Amino acid sequence: MVPTSGPHCHVAFMLAKPATKTARCGARPARCCPSSPPSCSSPSSPLLLHRSSFLGCSSCSWNLAGAASRRVSAEGFSGDLRDIEFSWNHLQFSASRPPPARLKIAVFTRKRPVASAPGGMEWHAHTLHTALAARGHRVHPSPDGPHLHFLDGEPGKWRCDEAWKLYETEGENDPFDVIHSESVAVFHRWARGVNNLVVSWHGIFLEALLSGIFQDLARGEDESLSPAVNQTLGQSVFRVLSEARFFRSYAHQVATSDSSGEMLRDVYQIPSQRVHVILNGVDEARFEPDPALGRAFREEVGVPRGADLVLGVSGRLVKDKGHPLLYEAFSKLVLRHPNVYLLIAGKGPWENRYLDLGRNAKVLGAVPPAKLKAFYNALDVLVHLTLRPQGLDQTLLEAMQCGKPVVATRFPSIKGSIVVDGEFGHMFAPNVESLLESLEAVVAEGAGRAAQRGRACREYARSMFAATKMALAYERLFLCVKNETFCAYPAEFD
Repeated sequence: MVPTSGPHCHVAFMLAKPATKTARCGARPARCCPSSPPSCSSPSSPLLLHRSSFLGCSSCSWNLAGAASRRVSAEGFSGDLRDIEFSWNHLQFSASRPPPARLKIAVFTRKRPVASAPGGMEWHAHTLHTALAARGHRVHPSPDGPHLHFLDGEPGKWRCDEAWKLYETEGENDPFDVIHSESVAVFHRWARGVNNLVVSWHGIFLEALLSGIFQDLARGEDESLSPAVNQTLGQSVFRVLSEARFFRSYAHQVATSDSSGEMLRDVYQIPSQRVHVILNGVDEARFEPDPALGRAFREEVGVPRGADLVLGVSGRLVKDKGHPLLYEAFSKLVLRHPNVYLLIAGKGPWENRYLDLGRNAKVLGAVPPAKLKAFYNALDVLVHLTLRPQGLDQTLLEAMQCGKPVVATRFPSIKGSIVVDGEFGHMFAPNVESLLESLEAVVAEGAGRAAQRGRACREYARSMFAATKMALAYERLFLCVKNETFCAYPAEFD
């Protein structure tokens, strides 16, 4: 990567692909904590420390009044950004003005988006730092893309120690302003005492504990508790206690949902000024309403033109994503409403089971990223039925950006940050009866009412879940980490 003109700093952007070589270097955490804006007179390469395989890391519910109070608080807020407990997405940051300083950012992530099966955390890293690039914090050196650092090694093992040493070498003569870790891509032993490190949590084990409970409650009376869920329940309490202790090593923590922010403050006892809520965002240019594209997709997959309603679900077709609930609920729904259709996008064990539902269930397999916009636009309503209340699922945000209402599991993260208004869709408890009740309500309302709700979803999503909005919030946090004068809001550049 080459520098822009002038003595500016640049983002060191991580974007992984299968490893091709092993990186080595040495560490000096104290050098990563500049107390004042450093000068960046020498060129800097982008730093991408990652591997291609995934390694997983590892109540506080908001009501409508709580969501409304957050909006009111945001409208009148003035002061230190570190004092707020509502999501920074509610604040107005100017996209039309250039940032007051250019940042050099080291990003640690263990994944990258791949064409066949992109995950939420990898898309978050890619979307966020691509948007920051448009703000001048990253430089494209050539058509071949940014300079990448690959770490080779056995699958399932993240070589953080080598990644950290490489980071130190890259910043030895030209220190980074901020280090951004996607979950525990930077191990806590390296995080201790590094004052300019920001970590984004895409799920914490307190939420995983709740996930085990929901999965057990969802099993049938004749179904035994699976060993995997039993083990998760048994271990999660100890993992929560461990997290609550080692999370304190990270100087700045980003919660990706309001409920997760509450858990970090109230249960994990992280000081409020170190917990910042920034909701995930998706590319607003990539996901937008396109009725013609949606009609073409319906025709392509065989949905009749006279269909009363088209529902859709996207993601891995596995048990903990709630597919046993949807299979049973839709099989009952379609008996009473034979002109309702379900589009199933994804791969997994439940793919073949859905084929048993006949012509009303269109099993599409994995929909490539390039066709997701068409998929969402083909729907009247997105059904999101995960039994894992962790992080903030991209699928909901993408569908709402495309102007689609949702039927979603009543989890704190979704209720508090996404479906905060009854106009945006329906919520259900994670059981067949509650899901079927919500689906019946959607069918009774019809496609016209769904479109009306979808317009409200689109307006809200553009104001809260746009990649630009997310990037501006992170940019301001990174500036605040670099220099406390940028923590005051509003500022003259807002």
